[in-house]
Amino acid sequence: MLDTVQAVRRPPGRTSSGPARPARRRPRFGPYLLILPALVTIAVLLIWPVVQIARMSFQKVGLRQLRGEPAENVGLDNYRQILGDDEFWTALRHTLLFAVVAVAATLVVGTLVGLLLNRLGRRMSAFVAGGVLVAWATPPVTAAVIFAWLFGTTGGLVGWFLDLLPDWLVGGGWQNYNWFSSPLPDYTVLTICVVWMSFPFVAVSVLAGLRTVPGELYEAARVDGSSAWNTFWKITFPLLRPVFGVLLTMSVIWDFRVFTQLFVLSGLANSDSFNLSLYGYSEAFGSLNAKYGLGSAIAMVLTVLVLIVTAFYTRMIVRQEGVR
Repeated sequence: MLDTVQAVRRPPGRTSSGPARPARRRPRFGPYLLILPALVTIAVLLIWPVVQIARMSFQKVGLRQLRGEPAENVGLDNYRQILGDDEFWTALRHTLLFAVVAVAATLVVGTLVGLLLNRLGRRMSAFVAGGVLVAWATPPVTAAVIFAWLFGTTGGLVGWFLDLLPDWLVGGGWQNYNWFSSPLPDYTVLTICVVWMSFPFVAVSVLAGLRTVPGELYEAARVDGSSAWNTFWKITFPLLRPVFGVLLTMSVIWDFRVFTQLFVLSGLANSDSFNLSLYGYSEAFGSLNAKYGLGSAIAMVLTVLVLIVTAFYTRMIVRQEGVR
């Protein structure tokens, strides 16, 4: 009877004659097989085109090369040409300034809307969030057409509204004002359009993060008499720092690559308002004498710039998480 009880209590893999044998570990290929389709898709749709663009940036590629003629290797001539072009530096300045303003405005507006949604009830918050996400789901071409109509010189709603205000406040003649004739008003409209499309994603992400913050922390802050400003910077922001880091990185990537909205609003006629994306498109496809190699060089400069900014913020987020 005692032998039977000991045999039942004996751990699996252990016999009466000696210690248990170590279990044989089988190679686990399951996780790698699951991510293999995603890796193949990324390689085909992203890495391979980038490699081709990088190769073309060192070549002279035009319509003849597309018909089958071999491309001429020109080394760094394409990069020397764009770096020596004043229009490139103007487009780079526009890209950087627009990204700074648009990213800051998107994060501020989105955070404020997220805080407002968090104060609403569950049903009302879901209803308002669903309505706000309509702007985020709007295609860029559709949004650009809407804002081109709002700020247009023929029946534009913004010009009509500004003319209703007193002249001593905003001046007059807004219905005939061309918002897309110079960089400053052009990028003003572009910034409003991009922020209108982007802030809903930030708001919903902040709302999701706020739902994970324990309510006891805010109760303690109210008991201590903390203001809303101090509560945000002492409780909300530190706890949602990873969320804000991801939103900041994604916003930088999106706003550096803005093309569709500016193309619809300004077009290729106003070269003074080019950013790097529109400048590269203009050089590659904007004339009968296509310069695909030059356009590829501009695209590579923009890609490297975005990668540098992304790597910087990603490293900062990882270091902050490591400290915590």
